[in-house]
Amino acid sequence: MSSLLDRLFHLNGVLVYLVVAALVFAEDAIFVGFVLPGETAAVLGGVIASQGRVQLWLMIVLVVVAAIVGDSVGYEIGRHVGPRILRLRILDKRRRRLNDAQEFLRRRGGWAVFLGRFVAFFRAVMPALAGTSRMRYRLFLAFNAAGGLVWGTGFVVLGYVTGNSYKAVEKTVGRGAALVVLALVLVALVIWRVRVHRVEAARESRSVDDSTAPPDADQ
Repeated sequence: MSSLLDRLFHLNGVLVYLVVAALVFAEDAIFVGFVLPGETAAVLGGVIASQGRVQLWLMIVLVVVAAIVGDSVGYEIGRHVGPRILRLRILDKRRRRLNDAQEFLRRRGGWAVFLGRFVAFFRAVMPALAGTSRMRYRLFLAFNAAGGLVWGTGFVVLGYVTGNSYKAVEKTVGRGAALVVLALVLVALVIWRVRVHRVEAARESRSVDDSTAPPDADQ
């Protein structure tokens, strides 16, 4: 697979766009992400953009669209044949991680779709699991689009900024993704806590207003 990625540097601009987008799309299809390095392809797309051979903005657009559409295909596959696929013996070695992904999806719902985008294994299986669990597509699409936008933009720009030192980025990209996930979780917790505080404050305010309201004139 590394030889395939290395060949990206010898392709012309149009083929670079097509290959990177195809790898990202295929990674997000059901379980294909186990063998196709969509994340690394996105970084290399940014590296090639830094060399002036492709346009950075167009590479970002294609990667983001490929990620969102690929996830949607995975969702539909899971929705129609997910249970049958999950029973395949070839997945027995990954059964524990699949169970973890399903539990994560049950507990976090749409946020699992968003955060799963930044973890390689979850990125490969979460769309299909969301479809299998019958998550509403509108909810799935909202979190899928948000995750695809942040992920696609972030990793293409990462490749663009680091330039030809992509080998070092490739080795540490997993750690970087984990840090991104941690930061996003912390932000989500802060937002959730602020919203809870506002709801509680609104309830207390209504309670005070009700207790101080004058009695009804008809009573």
